[in-house]
Amino acid sequence: MSVRHAFSVQASAGLAHLRLMATTDLHVHVLAYDYYADQPCDRVGLSQTAALITDARAQAANSLLLDNGDFLQGNPLGDYIAQQSGRAADAVHPIFAAMNLLGYDAATLGNHEFNYGLEFLLTALTGAAFPVVSANIARKLGPTPEADQTLIPPYVILDRQITDGAGTEHPIRIGLIGFVPPQVTQWDRVHLAGKVVTRDIVETARALVPRMKAEGADIIIALSHSGIGAAEATQGMEDASTALAHVPGIDALVTGHSHLVFPSASFAGVEAVDHTRGTLGGKPAVMAGFFGSHLGLIDLLLERSDAGWRVADFAVEARAIRAAEAEKTPAQAGRSPRRAIPEVEAAVRDDHGATLHFTRRSIGRTAVPLNSYFALVSPSPAVQLVAEAQAAHVARHVAGTPDAALPILSAAAPFKFGGRGGPRHFTDVPVGEMALRHAADLYIFPNSIAALRLNGAEVADWLERAVGIYNCIEPGLADQPLIDPDFPCYNFDLIHGVSFQIDLSQPARFDRQGKLLHPTARRIRNLTWAGAEVAPDARFILATNSYRASGSGGFPGTTPAHLLWCSRNLTRDIVVRHVAEAGVIHAPETLGWSFVPMQGTSVTFETSPQASPHVPDLGPQHLTPLGPTDDGFVRFRLTL
Repeated sequence: MSVRHAFSVQASAGLAHLRLMATTDLHVHVLAYDYYADQPCDRVGLSQTAALITDARAQAANSLLLDNGDFLQGNPLGDYIAQQSGRAADAVHPIFAAMNLLGYDAATLGNHEFNYGLEFLLTALTGAAFPVVSANIARKLGPTPEADQTLIPPYVILDRQITDGAGTEHPIRIGLIGFVPPQVTQWDRVHLAGKVVTRDIVETARALVPRMKAEGADIIIALSHSGIGAAEATQGMEDASTALAHVPGIDALVTGHSHLVFPSASFAGVEAVDHTRGTLGGKPAVMAGFFGSHLGLIDLLLERSDAGWRVADFAVEARAIRAAEAEKTPAQAGRSPRRAIPEVEAAVRDDHGATLHFTRRSIGRTAVPLNSYFALVSPSPAVQLVAEAQAAHVARHVAGTPDAALPILSAAAPFKFGGRGGPRHFTDVPVGEMALRHAADLYIFPNSIAALRLNGAEVADWLERAVGIYNCIEPGLADQPLIDPDFPCYNFDLIHGVSFQIDLSQPARFDRQGKLLHPTARRIRNLTWAGAEVAPDARFILATNSYRASGSGGFPGTTPAHLLWCSRNLTRDIVVRHVAEAGVIHAPETLGWSFVPMQGTSVTFETSPQASPHVPDLGPQHLTPLGPTDDGFVRFRLTL
């Protein structure tokens, strides 16, 4: 039996407890299942979060269930529904089938909702039995945010009855307003160019929150699909939740986008953030991880007066679906769902089965393991395979054109390298038969192929941008942390087809956003193509993806003037074709890159416990396992 929250117990006449329950960044993880590994996984799944929702509802006199976006894309189930299923136009998307069953009250859009295009998104939204709002993405901008022709309703005001501590029901009007990172029109330019535009998050809130108050909202909740960033607002900021909290009239915030948990010690020392009480700018806020890993809870004690309702007190919690990985045996870790709601599983059973049938189809074989366990410290055959597939596809496109004479390079990154995803978040394709799920594991995003024209200087700067993932290493010191944990591994976008070394003693030339940080710094050494030094004015074609070619990530050479071609063919489909045509995948003939030796120096990094059989031979720059970490990884030493 669930224990009632203290606010529900303590509330008296004129005081009411309202619990806000929130999910974020579900990415179609309805079930506790890893489609890439084709096995159950206890780290994810709305079907498991549902058990927390059931308990949390029972603990509060009044509650709302909210979602903060990025629900339509993110695993093979989402890809299958969007691209392969041939379902009826009026069929409810499985994520909404589950959310409707659980009784969601409202949601907002995340940036990944747009990955399959506007038509798919708007059709999918018709299956939601609750309002979905987003205030800063519009068909057309007006002179002010109030005049924007928004894509969907910017906000909703829910008329509800709330029960106070004396058991008396009262009317309350709850305003919910949603926000998406304004960069979405850049990230999904291939789908959105000429169709929608975005506005700054804080600018939009400053205009619309007073209007919501004027329309009678007693309290206002911001559904901010945006990370926790600087307290001071800057135009177009991506991680705007802290700045948003300073907008008068907002009472609480649900945040997301960055796949973190708040409140948590991860945010200790951040300006205007109280990581213990769970506030941004003094207002209650929560971030509920990703893939259903947590349920965010904001408990509001509301006081009623002649002027309406106000927040008298609050409490914030991010409640996890599972115990720490360290509490489980290696055989148990990450495999068996702990507790799920059968009704949620039943709601998506047919779509789940169809997805498995599709992803288990054979596409070829591999004679070499394809994994990402050491992809940040040595060339990875898995990443090389993607790069080769991209280059071959671009070569077919430019054949017979003047560009055919240019060398074709290819940029690719390891998309799964632990980090926030945990110790099982790695690509792992074993030797033997390859299925479609393995291609999805190699390339997890629904990007398409693109080609850019770059010169040698831009190739060098592209690589400098990518190797910003490494910390600056001081010569002569042992066991220095190698990897910047706040640098996304998908931006470790190395170029294949050239050879080079990485000098870790140099500071990063670019910061995490791609802005020039140290103009004289150069980590890339001995950059060559076909055995010759790459001249600054040398000309190349670079095969890449639509996300990167749109300018996302701040890589040099990604302006519209550099774009040669953008295909409608998905990169994953090109990888499937490449494997099928090859029949058997073999190890790459050339390695491409290495670290500049540093005498008497070593660094450390963390990888998966499953990595041990795949330790690469780096010669004198050898790898040494140091043992497990508290959070389930294994730490390695790299002697430079």
